[in-house]
Amino acid sequence: MTALDSAHVLVVGATGGLGSAISRSLADRGARLTLSSRSTDRLDALAGELGAAVLGTHRADITFPAAPAEVVQAAMDQGQVDGVVYAAGAVAFGPVADLDDEVLDALLLVNLVAPVRLARAAVRVLPAGGFLANLSAVVAERPTAGMAAYSATKAGLTGFDAALALELRRQKVRVLDARPPHTETGLADRPLDGSAPALGAGLEPEAVAERIVRAIEQDDRDLPAAGFADAGA
Repeated sequence: MTALDSAHVLVVGATGGLGSAISRSLADRGARLTLSSRSTDRLDALAGELGAAVLGTHRADITFPAAPAEVVQAAMDQGQVDGVVYAAGAVAFGPVADLDDEVLDALLLVNLVAPVRLARAAVRVLPAGGFLANLSAVVAERPTAGMAAYSATKAGLTGFDAALALELRRQKVRVLDARPPHTETGLADRPLDGSAPALGAGLEPEAVAERIVRAIEQDDRDLPAAGFADAGA
C-alpha cells in the first residue's frame, strides 16, 4: 500500500476536470501537492481552494520540449517528489481524411509526447516506492471511429506505460496506466477540431478521480475501463 498522507505529489494538468478532482482527492488524503497547468488564474483558484495542501504551483505549457523537465524541477524545489500524475489531455473528432497536421501534432504532443517527456524527467528523481500515474482512456482498449488519431495517442501512452513499468521494476517505482470511460470533464465540448458524437452520459469526475487515487494507494499498475465499475461505469 502507498501511504499518501504527507506524500509530495506533482499533478500536471491540475486544473482540468479530472486533474482538479484528483488534486482534491489527494489533498483529502493528506498529500502535499505541486500543481501545474497552463492557466495561472485557474492554478491560483485551485491552490486557494486546497490551501495548506499546496506546496507550490508552476504555470507551464507542457507541450514545449523543455517544459516537462522544468515542471519536475519546480516540484523538486519544494522537496522530494514521491509521485507524479499526468492528467492533461486533448481530443479531436472527425474522419482521418479531414485531419489536418496542426491538430494531429497537438494531439500527439499533449497525449503522448509530453507524458513521455515528463516520465523521462520524473524517473530520474522518484525514490523507491514512488509512483507515476498516467491518464490514458477507454479508446486505448476500444479504438473508436471518428476518433482515430485520439485513439492512437492513448493506445501509444498505454503501450509506453507497460514498457516503462518493466524498466522501473528494479528501481521500485510503480507506473499506473488508468483508462477511464467517458467522463463528464467538459473535454468533449472543447475539441481541437470537429464535434463530439452522441457519447451518452459520462461518469462523474469526482468518482473517477477517487477510483484512480484508490488505485495509487493499492499499488495497482493497470486500471482498465472495466475497473471503473464502482465509479458508475
